[in-house]
Amino acid sequence: MSLTRIFLGLGSNIDREKHLQAGLEALDGLLLDLHCSPVFESHPVGIKSGPFFNLVVSALTDLPLMALDRRLKFIEADNGRYAPDRKGLPLDIDVLLYGEQVGTFDGLVLPRSEILRNAFVLRPLALIAPECLHPGVGESFADLWAHAQIDQQLWPVAFQWRGQDLTPPGLL
Repeated sequence: MSLTRIFLGLGSNIDREKHLQAGLEALDGLLLDLHCSPVFESHPVGIKSGPFFNLVVSALTDLPLMALDRRLKFIEADNGRYAPDRKGLPLDIDVLLYGEQVGTFDGLVLPRSEILRNAFVLRPLALIAPECLHPGVGESFADLWAHAQIDQQLWPVAFQWRGQDLTPPGLL
């Protein structure tokens, strides 16, 4: 069984803790070696809504890319993402990186462009995988964050999953 290191971005702006907890539980049942970044709050980008909670997870998967993406859509759906009467975004899960893949795969562009544009993606990536290189630009996430000129504010949020603090007290 061949395993691929992946990075996923999770976000929610409705019942944020509840939906991120549910998303993490579902991912833990689907993926191996799951690690979570600290959780950050940020203003929405591209939509009018309340503030978001965001984090990045790193994991291993044996699923092909498109099968993984389909499973993520099911997890989103289970959390009300596609409900016709929903207000806001209960749970959003995006594939940020799938191994070293670069390109467009059935409409899915990797690495995800939001990595370089949004602080709520790049900052958690820089914390969870500082030495990991962005496969498109060849720089580490720590260096990319250190030199980023992204005009967005982030606030670390105290957040626990399974009794463990995801956001270290020193960051709060």
